[in-house]
Amino acid sequence: MFIVRDFSNRFQELSGMPINSKGGKKMLKKAGIDTNSKQYQAVMKSMSAACSGVGYTNVQAIKNRMSRYDKDGDYISPVTGLAGLVVTEKNRAEKNRIIDIPESSRDEMFELTKKEFLQENGVGNGDTTRRSDVYLNLYRKMDKNDRLAAGNTLRQYERAYTQAFVDAVKAIDPKWEPGKPIPSGALDGITRESIDNSLVKSCGSLVKKTSSGSTLDIQI
Repeated sequence: MFIVRDFSNRFQELSGMPINSKGGKKMLKKAGIDTNSKQYQAVMKSMSAACSGVGYTNVQAIKNRMSRYDKDGDYISPVTGLAGLVVTEKNRAEKNRIIDIPESSRDEMFELTKKEFLQENGVGNGDTTRRSDVYLNLYRKMDKNDRLAAGNTLRQYERAYTQAFVDAVKAIDPKWEPGKPIPSGALDGITRESIDNSLVKSCGSLVKKTSSGSTLDIQI
């Protein structure tokens, strides 16, 4: 017996069809895709921006793209598995804030910055540093909407710690430059707390207080 089967729907799923057509929307609904969800809307926005229009696609392609966004439509970094780390129009004004971050993250950054400063004789080595791990640990502790600001805050603490180490070495050897040997014991007695307590918020930045009580921008 000869049986004729209609594979037209399956062909459309594989080969693609106009996603904004009546048939396309029906297919998405049948596949369990909520076209009102922020995930779906984020996918459509990204596809439109990349191709000047959505055009043809298929259900599986939409599902794959939706998995890259959380329920709020925020992109999930494939590197960290976290959302809230991409600068968008929605969060652009928030990313440069100075906020409270866990003391454990400041401790972790201080200890690693000190260790690497001694190992590299004060040279910032982007090939060997493990400081990105400190940032990732911090991001995991923070609410999604605070992650960019937390990273900005930790970067300023990192800069302050490095500057404190430079100042300590130059107090012993004024002619010292990064790359030259660091005098033994030059960083002894420097604590994370002493550095943190010397910093104040000023115009959206962490700056060092001077002896007169005014502020001084930290430059490395």
